[in-house]
Amino acid sequence: MAYDENLAARIRAHVQDDLDVTEKKMFGGLAFLASGNLAVAATSRGSLMLRCDPEEADRLATEPGTSRMVMQGRALHNWLVVDERTLATDEGLRGWLEVGLGFARSLPAK
Repeated sequence: MAYDENLAARIRAHVQDDLDVTEKKMFGGLAFLASGNLAVAATSRGSLMLRCDPEEADRLATEPGTSRMVMQGRALHNWLVVDERTLATDEGLRGWLEVGLGFARSLPAK
């Protein structure tokens, strides 16, 4: 299993009626794209990777259970990782999905 299937199923349940959301395997996880733009991804560790508005990134990165995404030793500015404890409730998951999906939808469609 390359990604947390339970988390992926929970994400699907939240976005099942969103016609602009598609799935794609990438980054060793399962990504969900809105209007062709990467919004969130379920990782193998049960965490959620997401894109956010660069102007909100500093504030969002201070939220409990949230950290900057690090790739090759470098923190990416508007990419966050939200841990599985923070996502344990539907409300917690829904809030972070709204952040990622909202930002992806603000970008030009691909």
